[in-house]
Amino acid sequence: MRQGKVLVLHGPNLNLLGSRQPEIYGYDTLEDVNNLLREKAVMAGCDITCLQSNHEGELIDAIHAARLDSTQAIIINPAAYTHTSVAILDALNAFDGKVIEVHLSNVHKREAFRHHSYVSLRADGVIAGLGVQGYCAALEAVLLSLAK
Repeated sequence: MRQGKVLVLHGPNLNLLGSRQPEIYGYDTLEDVNNLLREKAVMAGCDITCLQSNHEGELIDAIHAARLDSTQAIIINPAAYTHTSVAILDALNAFDGKVIEVHLSNVHKREAFRHHSYVSLRADGVIAGLGVQGYCAALEAVLLSLAK
């Protein structure tokens, strides 16, 4: 039996992972991240879907769909939308499952505008500054909560 259903959302510009500012975001590609998460999910008996979009509405549509398809948790790296999107916050507020916010870099060591997150107002947990391992930590937290 499957343990649960998890949606991983990657926001704008994360399709450029590995080549965009690797000194900040690292050299792993988005495909590397997704493959790592899929591998861990399969080992745990969990269904996982990964989606990256540079379009706010597509991310919101995925959150809305998750409300209706038995998704139990969302792991989201909203990227730049972290600091600007009340719309993503509103969509997450309509989702009843667990929400974990992930950032590859430590946003608190960066520009002041990156210190505020709308998504954090809904998130059950926030992980920042651990690079790709932050996604793994988020998935582990989700899997622990689903096992209860």
